[in-house]
Amino acid sequence: MTAEQNSFHRWSGSPTICYDTNAIWEISAQVLSEEQITEAINEIPAAPTNMNDTGIDPLFLLQLMFKGIYAENLETPSQITEAMKLPGSTVNALLKDAVDRKLAEAAGQVGNVDGSMGALAEMRYTLTQAGRDWTVECMEQSAYFGPAPVSLEAYQDRINRQKITNEWVNRPLLEEAFQDLVIPERFLSRLGPAINSGTAILIYGPAGNGKTTIAEIVGEIFENVVYIPHCIEIDGQIMKVFDPVVHREIDVQDVGGEGGGALRRERFDNRWVPCYRPMVITGGELTLEMLDLKFNSIAKFYEAPMHIKALNGTFLIDDFGRQRVKPEEILNRWIVPLNSRVDYLALHTGKSFEIPFDELVIFSTNLHPNDLMDPAFQRRIAYKLETVEPPEDLFRKVFLGMAAKQGLELSDEIYGQVMEAIRANEAPLAYFQPKFIVEQVLASCKFEGVEPSFTADNIEDALANLFIKEAESQMFGVAR
Repeated sequence: MTAEQNSFHRWSGSPTICYDTNAIWEISAQVLSEEQITEAINEIPAAPTNMNDTGIDPLFLLQLMFKGIYAENLETPSQITEAMKLPGSTVNALLKDAVDRKLAEAAGQVGNVDGSMGALAEMRYTLTQAGRDWTVECMEQSAYFGPAPVSLEAYQDRINRQKITNEWVNRPLLEEAFQDLVIPERFLSRLGPAINSGTAILIYGPAGNGKTTIAEIVGEIFENVVYIPHCIEIDGQIMKVFDPVVHREIDVQDVGGEGGGALRRERFDNRWVPCYRPMVITGGELTLEMLDLKFNSIAKFYEAPMHIKALNGTFLIDDFGRQRVKPEEILNRWIVPLNSRVDYLALHTGKSFEIPFDELVIFSTNLHPNDLMDPAFQRRIAYKLETVEPPEDLFRKVFLGMAAKQGLELSDEIYGQVMEAIRANEAPLAYFQPKFIVEQVLASCKFEGVEPSFTADNIEDALANLFIKEAESQMFGVAR
């Protein structure tokens, strides 16, 4: 994918997205064409210009603001604006409504740093007794306070607008992504269409041949920026979505005043976080409960399950078949999302709602597909890619490249010693073996305080860590 095909890019030459104190996005006109800037601006969630534009019941926002004043000791409009991620005009409207309802009152101005009451001075607000009583009732319903939510409808629309299939991976991009790995050409030819499908991929084969590495690179290959809400509101309930552990936020910069060649555009809705496409990785710890909404019974709000956090990105189920639940149970949970591209979640109140299921799901396993799923489910996974043991010429190429990266020279004698040990142990060749041996040798040389180099001794030690000898009749002096 070329620079001309994208509004934003992750790699070298990426345009800087800037953010000034008035919450205005600025995109460098020196990097993007006017058409690209227009396209990018159209994709940015615009800040609400009035209360209706928030998509949230004003009473719900008022309750949220009161919890911030009560529990977080917020006093000024700027503090509330920052915490709730709403425009100042919306916060001022909420404060006016609160005063009109006699739930809050003005408590004097806060001056500048020097104590003067200049242009930057702000009015302080406190809750009345009626306001405090009402807030306590609100806290009993939900103790959540933080960024204001977006509506479920807005979230559904945003997922559909930033589908993973909006990006198209071609051969040059794929080859660039895998340039540091030795990958058979035919494998890349099959992997590309699988990625572009935006559905499900099964990668299977013997351990140590790069399945997880391949899946992780696939998750990193996408370039577009997506917008993740801090949280959403469903039937009066909060579901938190943005997770800094999962979502990699785009760095923003404060810019003051004049920007050389910068184009100032519309205000940005701070309830959304600009991120790279997410990638969520789970392994043997995966349970069915982890795919359901998680309700915090104390704070009384929901945390989105991991596959919802992966929307518009990649969800990798690694070591598939090693989970604590049966593979067919996990697969049955995915039948509806994979077929209809819609998932259904349920609140503890019994209300269910649907979410567009837009993500690339990758199953990675050491087991044979026939041992994991029946033919009917295999048909639902259109792309099934096998990673096989490397032929010896490819294995040696990997070994030479891995050694050269660390300044090591792989001689015929050393290579022969390694191959002899592999054959003696009747072990298959695997892509991980060269990296394992090189790392062992480097650790040995560091310990000895010598320059890194292959020797017969440190290779023998590395191979002893790679292969476990068959048990003898006696071990540690104890008869078997």
